[in-house]
Amino acid sequence: MEILIQPTYFPSISHFAAMLQAEKITFEIEDNFQKQTNRNRAYIYSPNGIQLLNIPVKHTKGAHQKTKDIQIDFDFDWQKQHYKSLETAYRSSPFFEFFEDDIRPFFEKKHKFLLDLNFETLDIITNCLRIKLEYTTSTEYIQDIDPSLTSDFRHLADGKKDTSSFERYIQVFDDKHGFINNLSTLDVLFNEGKFTVDYLKNQPL
Repeated sequence: MEILIQPTYFPSISHFAAMLQAEKITFEIEDNFQKQTNRNRAYIYSPNGIQLLNIPVKHTKGAHQKTKDIQIDFDFDWQKQHYKSLETAYRSSPFFEFFEDDIRPFFEKKHKFLLDLNFETLDIITNCLRIKLEYTTSTEYIQDIDPSLTSDFRHLADGKKDTSSFERYIQVFDDKHGFINNLSTLDVLFNEGKFTVDYLKNQPL
């Protein structure tokens, strides 16, 4: 089955499970940017429970902007804050130190465009998992699809519309706050390591 999906910031478990279970992946890159979605957000499990990591972006007043044209705002040092948050959340997880050197350099780079950054977060996770994902990108906004050939997962970019529920795995602070569902795939990676691929491939979509 082919899937149509959008690039997001350190994709959620539902995003990554869909990609790993697909035969063909097409990324929608011609859509209009929507605020408060996973295009520039990710969720992790902090000592205080669920925590939002948000990338500040530059907005053009009064005009719709395509996601591919969205530029990142570096007036605030969000990279330092995000990495520090990941350290606080996962330093004591089983696999944080194992993947730390693969992930840290990303937070020292300056990407101009959000889309380029999101594709790099995808590359980082696939490299950590020692897998390769082949995909294509749209050349125009895709309005209509044949559901017998393609599954439309573009709604997964809007976390509020994503009602996916997944099998429990051990999380660092689950003794405090219980299991938190469908966080960034980083949460599975740091807790499950090499078993992440098997976990994602076995989750219901």
